[in-house]
Amino acid sequence: MSAARGSRALLRVLRVALALSICLALAACYTQDRHADTGQYYTVREGDTLYSIAFRHGLDYRDLARWNHIDNPALIYAGRRLQLFPPGSTSKQAKSSATSRAAPAPKSAPAPPPKPAGPPVAWVWPASGDVVANFGDPSSIGKGIDIGGRIGDEVRAAAAGRVVYTGSGLIGYGKLVIIKHNETYLSAYGHNDALYVEQGAEVQAGQRVAAMGEGPGKRPLLHFEIRVDGKPVDPLQYLPSR
Repeated sequence: MSAARGSRALLRVLRVALALSICLALAACYTQDRHADTGQYYTVREGDTLYSIAFRHGLDYRDLARWNHIDNPALIYAGRRLQLFPPGSTSKQAKSSATSRAAPAPKSAPAPPPKPAGPPVAWVWPASGDVVANFGDPSSIGKGIDIGGRIGDEVRAAAAGRVVYTGSGLIGYGKLVIIKHNETYLSAYGHNDALYVEQGAEVQAGQRVAAMGEGPGKRPLLHFEIRVDGKPVDPLQYLPSR
């Protein structure tokens, strides 16, 4: 009887230890998700680049690198937690900043495009179809324009540059290409059916980078964005008239 009671007691101890281990693991997962969801921190995932993380949060990749003491933007690793606000900011200020970034811009007359200090970029149209959703249109992602067409139509680089992201890691964009044109300008190409370039590739204006896929409502379209210092701007203020 004594041996049996000892076995039962040991079994209870093992069950308690197992339950405690599970609780600790769940708490760790919750903590990581909480940091990712508050807009204050982001935990790097496989396939992320500094550019895609900055793009996801409407930040300038140079600010993100500076805030996190990253000397080489190409060197980040999965599992690292990045700070999404300037050092010295309070949590309340960070949340306020994240909320203002996420809030849709009020409808008003379009503001003139910013005048960055960087060299000008010679833009070309990334697809041949008509614009089916304008900048800020609630039927789209709202941070660029949608260009219609057919599945498989060519998607072309809107200017010369270097591919800094390819993949499907940004929710709402499908298969996405991001191109860095200089220290000021990025462009993005979403809802693709196929990607024809790899991260790190140098591309020329008009070069095929993807094939058009389906956007919201299973409509064939390209979602196209231009970002100036990390902030989305109306591409129609930059693309040539046609």
